[in-house]
Amino acid sequence: MNASSNEADAKIRQAIDRENPSTVVAFEGVAGKAVFAIAVAFSVFQVWTAAFNPLSSMVVRSVHVGFLLLMTFALFGFRQHGERRSVPWYDWLLGLTGFVLGLYHYVFETELIQRSGDPNTADLVVGAITVALVFEAARRIMGLALPIICGVFIPYALFGRVLPFGLSHRGYDIDQVIDNLFLSTEGIYGTPTFVSATFIFLFILFGAFLERAGMIKLFNDVSLGMVGHAKGGPAKVAVVSSGFMGTINGSGVANVLTTGQFTIPLMMRFGYRPAFAGAVEATASMGGQLMPPVMGAAAFIMAETIGVPFSEVAIAAAIPAILYFGSAFWMVHLEAGKRNLVGLPKDQCPSVMRALSEGWYLILPLAALVYLLFSGFTPLFAGVIGIAATVALILGSRIAGGFAPSVLRVGFWVLLGLVAAGLWRLGLRTEHLAFAIVGLLVVPCLFFRGGRETLALLVQSLADGAKNAVGVGVACALVGVLIGMLTLTGLASSFAGTIVQLSGGNLLLALLLTMLACIVLGTGLPTTANYIITAAIAAPALLQMGVPLIVSHMFVFYFGIMADLTPPVALAALAASSICRASHMQIGLIATRVAMAGYVVPFMAVYDPALMLQTSDPLAVAYILLKACIAIGLWGAATIGFFWTPLNWPERVFAAAGAFLFVLALPLTDEMAFVLTGLFLLWQRHRARSAPVITRPAG
Repeated sequence: MNASSNEADAKIRQAIDRENPSTVVAFEGVAGKAVFAIAVAFSVFQVWTAAFNPLSSMVVRSVHVGFLLLMTFALFGFRQHGERRSVPWYDWLLGLTGFVLGLYHYVFETELIQRSGDPNTADLVVGAITVALVFEAARRIMGLALPIICGVFIPYALFGRVLPFGLSHRGYDIDQVIDNLFLSTEGIYGTPTFVSATFIFLFILFGAFLERAGMIKLFNDVSLGMVGHAKGGPAKVAVVSSGFMGTINGSGVANVLTTGQFTIPLMMRFGYRPAFAGAVEATASMGGQLMPPVMGAAAFIMAETIGVPFSEVAIAAAIPAILYFGSAFWMVHLEAGKRNLVGLPKDQCPSVMRALSEGWYLILPLAALVYLLFSGFTPLFAGVIGIAATVALILGSRIAGGFAPSVLRVGFWVLLGLVAAGLWRLGLRTEHLAFAIVGLLVVPCLFFRGGRETLALLVQSLADGAKNAVGVGVACALVGVLIGMLTLTGLASSFAGTIVQLSGGNLLLALLLTMLACIVLGTGLPTTANYIITAAIAAPALLQMGVPLIVSHMFVFYFGIMADLTPPVALAALAASSICRASHMQIGLIATRVAMAGYVVPFMAVYDPALMLQTSDPLAVAYILLKACIAIGLWGAATIGFFWTPLNWPERVFAAAGAFLFVLALPLTDEMAFVLTGLFLLWQRHRARSAPVITRPAG
């Protein structure tokens, strides 16, 4: 029994490691220190190129992929040798080969431009090896599913002349395929890699700094103070805390492994059964990819793909994100009512104001990031300033904390502001000014108590950011193969036409087919890869049927996130199962049920884009928001089987029918839905008055 449990734990840990490489290995031993140094160098390179722009875009992408390959083969090459773990020589060889080949575009940049479209033998050999290493790196991180899906498109491009069933095309030679994949911006160095090498990496690093600085504790304390004492308080804390966490970290699995360490045991202690506790945390954590301003990596790729500022994507996602967390909050509230689960004693909940007074400075970089993003600045600029501001505030707070009289602390911040103003008057660019201030703070920090520990924390954050970016970056590079082959052969437009044909022009059927494709792909792919593939194949079909561009892509993005909750893989459920010790399949099924109310949101947005703020009419936004809230309320009651009183099956079907009518934007459907809602509320009110509420024991 114990051996079986250990084997299951090992499988869970392996799956989590694939999604969240920062859990793979501690920086111990000679090999661990080497990987640590590489990770720090990777982060420094990315910040340097973002702040000072010394290299061309193609070179940055190539070196970025080189670092990703070196990190992947080192992180996932660790083997147990007696009492220590180390990386075998052949994994170091593969990693270093990938890194050296990543410098090819830097060393031969001029020559490659001069012979563009006419690669020589060295170009083809280096390109073939690099593409092969990208496939192997992805296999080590994500298993076989994504490499197989992307790999089949290479023979499709090569042998297009002889393919049957209407799949044939002109066909391409091997040198044309390698040229597309390695020497152009359509393959492994395409848009996904560009976004990974710029926006995504910086925002992951930004989140790593805030997490190390204590943002997780701040979020947990504020959440406990807000809702910990309410009915079902521990589960509501999980939802609120994960929503806060989503503002700085767009990785669902990472959120489960951080906030879940606190919220899942808390829920179990107050009566929630383990599987339900894990499901609540998994559901809430996955929603972090929807929550502005950081969101998930796919959101940055979406902005670049459809050619809009990232702020527009964040604005479009704002109401759906709030509704997603609102639906999860509502579901746990109903579960608490159904099982009579109470909250924490009021005196055990921390003070919100005290938590904010102690960690106020951590909120400032996030506020600056939001301001910059919504003021028209690029995500690259906003990310650089956000990182510099976070580091400066951490160092500054450490130095200021060394002054005993509070007036001296205030004086320090005033002096720092005057120095910044003076440097700005000298004409320094904003990002250079930010790092100049960081440089000025590093030396004095060494002379204050805890200063060296603070500097060590910042260096550790650099390593964490690089490790957290590995999985997303490799997925972006590999999916570039699929995008490149779709572009080369023109297959994407054929897929879109097929979806339109299968749906027979019926928008609801096309939406259901797209949702199904997202969820099926998501059983084997991470969210970012899932979005890129379905955005290339299914989103154009929705666009052909009149769905606005950003709404069609948000629909695909939304259900790509939902796919990570769906068994049999359900990576978020896997992560939660490692904490609550329940079956990950059971957690995945419950998580799908907890998230069920949120499934209505993207459908309603398609039928009325005002839900994604694609209108200037505030009344239209208010009306669709009201409909969405009522639909979520009814759908949650139907799913959980409880409202003011327990629901029998006819009542649940009645509530579900009302929710479904709110989704459809057909004549009289809204009127019918409001009538059904009124009847449902009156009936529930009557039952609540005429009979006592029957509660069930917890668990």
